[in-house]
Amino acid sequence: MTRSAVYAGTFDPLTLGHLDLIERSAEIFEHVTLAVAAESTKDALFTAEERVGMAKAVVEELGLANVTVEAFDGLLVEFARRKDCRVLIRGLRAYSDFENEFQMALTNRKLDPSIETLFMMPKEIHSYVSSSTVREVARFGGNIAGFVPGPVRRAIDVKFGRAAG
Repeated sequence: MTRSAVYAGTFDPLTLGHLDLIERSAEIFEHVTLAVAAESTKDALFTAEERVGMAKAVVEELGLANVTVEAFDGLLVEFARRKDCRVLIRGLRAYSDFENEFQMALTNRKLDPSIETLFMMPKEIHSYVSSSTVREVARFGGNIAGFVPGPVRRAIDVKFGRAAG
């Protein structure tokens, strides 16, 4: 078994907080799979294919050779098992994230005790940024440059029919 991890989420859109965790995970693990949830209960702005494309563009732009991006469907522990991975990375921005993430980690442990959950916090400068906030600011024409990587900002500009800058 290799030293690999799966960092899963909807990434709708991928934020600088997500990117911080991706970069730091890539320094810790030999390989990181950024697993983009194909389906979500959230009101998605982008399709799974668009989210995967944006994430791949960000990973490529940064030259993160040990990070791959792919969509997944179904249970995360089953995806991790198929990837021969025993570590799930989950981000915690604030205490309010903890309860849901804790319940999810315990559920995943019950489903597969061999898979561990590693909680990571983004740098403080990104701790308040959420994908839902970015979507809302973007919908109202606000400047999102300080919240998302360049490829994501350009995709959002195109989505809302604004000139990409």
